[in-house]
Formats: sequence, C-alpha cells, structure tokens
Amino acid sequence: MNETLQRMKERCAALGIKPTERVITVSIARQLLMFFADGALQKSHVISTSLRPPSNVKNSRGTPRGLHEIAEKHGVGAPPGIVFKGRVSTGKHFHELDDEENSKNLVTTRILWLRGLEPGGNAGGNVDTYQRYVYLHGTNHEERLGTPFSDGCVVMNNLEIIALFDEVRTGDLVWIED
Repeated sequence: MNETLQRMKERCAALGIKPTERVITVSIARQLLMFFADGALQKSHVISTSLRPPSNVKNSRGTPRGLHEIAEKHGVGAPPGIVFKGRVSTGKHFHELDDEENSKNLVTTRILWLRGLEPGGNAGGNVDTYQRYVYLHGTNHEERLGTPFSDGCVVMNNLEIIALFDEVRTGDLVWIED
C-alpha cells in the first residue's frame, strides 16, 4: 500500500473516521496531488501549494496539513479559466482581466472547499481550515505549477481540476502532508 495512504488511514483510525472510497493526497514537498479510488492510484497531478511554510494557523497563508474532507463543491459547468470571487463566478475568463488583476493567483474553474477533521489541529479555533477558506482550485498561472506560489490553497491546472471535481464527492477525504 502507498505509504501516504497508510499514514492517512492511521490518522483516520486515531480519529475514529472511516476512510472513504475516494481519497485525495497532497504532498507539499513533491508538489503533487494523487487521486485514489478503492486504494488504487487513478491519477496524479502537479500542483502548487503555499509560497509560505505549511501552517494550520489562521492568517498564516500556509497550506494546512492533516486530514480534511471536501466540504463543498463550487463551479459545476463553468468554462475553464472562469474567475470566482467569494465562490461565485464573475462570468469573466482570466484573460479578460487587466495585467494587475492577472498578476494575482486567481481562483478559477472549480472549487473544492476543505474542512479540517482534526479538532485543535485543523478544525476549530485558530486553526480551522474551513474558516480559512482553503480550497483546491484552478489557477491563472498554470506555468508556475510544480513550485509553491499560492496563499495556502492547493492550485491545479484548469482542465485537471475539472476532471478531479467530476470524480470526487463532498465528504471524500483529503490528506495533506509535508
């Protein structure tokens, strides 16, 4: 069994959580997301995580570690590259925006909003992933994938986030580790 999946299953057991059939794992060190179904690797994707060190603390802008679930899905049917603000489509593709706006890492295409499942670790209080608005989402800077550059989210290629979005369900587990 994949070592990452094993660590995730051990954390699930410690928390009394039943592992889901579909699981996403994120390696911050490798800048790699892997999607598993029934324990078998289905697809891996080059991603980007935070430019800052990993952190679960509010306002740190670091990518949070630990066991999460997909709490909400936003963007079904939106074209690749559509920009979201507050999880609502602006109706504009990032190419339609000016250079200043495009210099930012925009939330594009699809959103998988994460909720931490570890009380005091990434859930509740000053370490709540959901309250920090940490997502898996598309980006207007696909050329930067593979190197850390986000503000805490896990960012992906726009076409790849569509495919992943279509495969996963709310409640599916997401494991993020160094």
